[in-house]
Amino acid sequence: MKILVIEDEPKIASAIKKGLEIKGYVVDSVLDSDTGYSYAIDPTYDLIVLDRMLPGKYDGIALCKNLRDENVKTPIIMLTARGTIGDKVEGLNSGADDYLVKPFSFEELYARVRALLRRPKNTVGNVIKIADLTLNPISYQVTRDNQTINLTNKEFALLEYMMHHPNQVLTKDMIISHVWNEESDILVNTIEVYIGYLRNKIDRPFPELANLIETKRGFGYVLRSDN
Repeated sequence: MKILVIEDEPKIASAIKKGLEIKGYVVDSVLDSDTGYSYAIDPTYDLIVLDRMLPGKYDGIALCKNLRDENVKTPIIMLTARGTIGDKVEGLNSGADDYLVKPFSFEELYARVRALLRRPKNTVGNVIKIADLTLNPISYQVTRDNQTINLTNKEFALLEYMMHHPNQVLTKDMIISHVWNEESDILVNTIEVYIGYLRNKIDRPFPELANLIETKRGFGYVLRSDN
């Protein structure tokens, strides 16, 4: 999953970015509202963490309003040192989905991130289920046919992205955008390698079950839920 952090205090921005990356997210971070707006209109982000007080053309309230006016539906958590009821109401009325007052613990931010991320219809509690494959994004446990599957962090992130978009063709560019951050120098062949890693762990060990990962040559990959 891919998150954008718009926060002008470098130490706070860096701490949020590092914390979320440890949790397995792809995170981009910018320090001003002008750059933030140019990033935030990108539909590949799954969530935005937005500071209320920002340098640039917009403050957080105006930036949030403009994004909603542009029909950007990405969930937004607004961060601020201003915690009165009126401030919270103004932030929520601007289009933010949640409002977190500084100082805050990373654990609370992380809990709110998890709560706001769009979940597919095939989610029960914390567990995402596709056919006989399950993934728990909190415990990082993956099973198929009741057998535990051990994945690396990047394999887990790739599988989670695919399980959030079952039966959809995911191009290599889409996968790179969601599973690797913008600083990464990723070749398209890398995606083929990681798809191969996943196949070796969730398809090939289960020859009696239908293959879940399908290649659409010239287009991308599909995780099938209807096999």
